[in-house]
Amino acid sequence: MSGRALLMWDEAVTGYDFGSEHPMDPVRLALTMGLVRAYGLDRALDVVAAKPAGESTLRLVHREDYVAAVRAASVDPRAADQAYGLGTVDDPAFAGMHEVSALIAGQSVGAAEAVWRGDAAHAVNFAGGLHHAMPGAASGFCIYNDASLAIARLLELGAERVAYVDVDVHHGDGVQAAFWDDPRVLTISLHEHPRTLFPQTGWPEETGGAGAGEGGAVNLALPAGTGDAGWLRAFHAVVPELIADFRPQVLVTQHGADTHFEDPLAHLAVSLDAQRAVQEACHELAHAHVEGGRWVALGGGGYAVVDVVPRSWTHLVGIAAHAPVDPESVIPSSWRDEAYARTRQPGPVRMTDGRWPVGWQDWAAGYDPADRLDQAILATRKAVFPLRGLLV
Repeated sequence: MSGRALLMWDEAVTGYDFGSEHPMDPVRLALTMGLVRAYGLDRALDVVAAKPAGESTLRLVHREDYVAAVRAASVDPRAADQAYGLGTVDDPAFAGMHEVSALIAGQSVGAAEAVWRGDAAHAVNFAGGLHHAMPGAASGFCIYNDASLAIARLLELGAERVAYVDVDVHHGDGVQAAFWDDPRVLTISLHEHPRTLFPQTGWPEETGGAGAGEGGAVNLALPAGTGDAGWLRAFHAVVPELIADFRPQVLVTQHGADTHFEDPLAHLAVSLDAQRAVQEACHELAHAHVEGGRWVALGGGGYAVVDVVPRSWTHLVGIAAHAPVDPESVIPSSWRDEAYARTRQPGPVRMTDGRWPVGWQDWAAGYDPADRLDQAILATRKAVFPLRGLLV
């Protein structure tokens, strides 16, 4: 197993562009890579580009008729078929949509292949994490589900246990759906409660398909307004125990930055510093419970495209490269100049929101049955832990 980490990057992924009025601005990808370079992290790991996912790879998850519909809309966006979720407000069709979506998927699949082969212990594709796409439909700004495709490729290569941890503010519904009945995959999603946020799924009672799949889906639905201490308490009350029990051969994580208090599309109140703490926790889980530390880390949502996303994912890249960025470090002025030139927005000055290190109370110290967050944690533990032979 190589000690080097990989960063999957092809400039062409910035062509994943739904238009100037859409919140998923690809400048977030360009600015993240710019910040990675400004900190010299591109020299701390190997920056590589994989081929786009081909037809046979896409069909590991997606239906043939859906891929054909994406191809058709990619050639002529006016022909987009809304029956497949294409040409909608969330997922407007654009020229070249199939090609760039397949390219992003290819980076995640390539990351999974490299980690499985032992070419690297860790691999990051921050352009990925498009977790809402379904086998037969686009959804939630996602055309092809690269996270599911990476996991499906690992299973095809012989993996018998893959754990997926999703900390995006939205439920990782597409990945859950893809492996609902498959006991080889454990999906864990922490997200804002479905009562208050798209896609209105991810209730604690969603625990996997009847039979072999039961207990394979874990959902922790957090109350709107949950902040740093609550978010970290919830993560550590559920995720480490499940990962330690499952002993995955590969850990795949999704790090949507839209849990942040500045994000315009959701209602959690998490800081950059808490996001960094969860990234570190995922890294530690990989080394503690996964043979060879095999870890594939993906991006995801995030719509504060200057202030939050580049900093969050640069921290992720640094952690994966074993060259973590000091939260107190002053961001290079060259990057701030680039951010202003691209967006006419002044960029942040430091790699922290001023909350590092973030404190939280461990679940083992006890819980408050009247507290909304503790009620959410307990609901998840009661729904899933007995199914996996664990104590509530």
